[in-house]
Amino acid sequence: MQAWSAEARARGSRIAFVPTMGYLHEGHVSLLRAAHQHGDQVVLSIFVNPTQFGPKEDLSRYPRDLPGDLAKAASAGTAVAYVPEAPAMYPPGYQTFVQVRELEKGLCGDRRPEHFVGVATVVLKLFQAVQPHVALFGEKDFQQLAVITRMTRDLDVPVAIVGCPTLREPDGLAMSSRNSYLTPEERARAVSLSRGLFAARTAYAAGEREASSLLALAASALEGQISSLDYLEVRDAVSLAPVVSRVDSPSIMAVAAFVGRTRLIDNVRLG
Repeated sequence: MQAWSAEARARGSRIAFVPTMGYLHEGHVSLLRAAHQHGDQVVLSIFVNPTQFGPKEDLSRYPRDLPGDLAKAASAGTAVAYVPEAPAMYPPGYQTFVQVRELEKGLCGDRRPEHFVGVATVVLKLFQAVQPHVALFGEKDFQQLAVITRMTRDLDVPVAIVGCPTLREPDGLAMSSRNSYLTPEERARAVSLSRGLFAARTAYAAGEREASSLLALAASALEGQISSLDYLEVRDAVSLAPVVSRVDSPSIMAVAAFVGRTRLIDNVRLG
């Protein structure tokens, strides 16, 4: 991978990179298409990273479809698919990890200890392998995007980070590989996450600024639809600090909830 990138760079090509864990859906494909606006050569990585899964999480269940992924990537004009194996990424004796201390706190960080250490570490390793000029990430994983942006800035990694809007199903559900776990009945209930967020966003656009009122609107849409709630919060869009009173600066409302056994996340921007 490094040799290919070195040759491409020597030719003057600009490399745009889309890291994924595979099982590509249209959201991933939209990132690959958008990458052509940022580079001459588009590289996709597929790696189900074990270090970002907790002991009770779904590493073994995580869906995989390499032939289908490669076909989708090719249809989007991807130049290279980098598909490393876990023993190559984490050989015996591996002991180096990257921590973004403040941004990994709260939201998913509290519910998934060590998750963002795994994310930051694997993304830095992928950057080292691919040597891109720019990398694209979806805003659905907003905390992940914030962690990667800060890690890249703090460690002087010469990669521009681009966040892309969440792609949604026609009914509003955020596209996710984990949606494949949902039964038809759970799928119908899962749309309550986006409905609640959209209701809050509409109220914000109409002038509502009290965080408690906006959260109450979103929470009402979840009642009777989810199995359990991990969090529903308003956070500053840059620092991710909690917004507990008025929403007077660019913020996000973020939710994580279980529908059946499947944990789903989503967010919308406020301001």
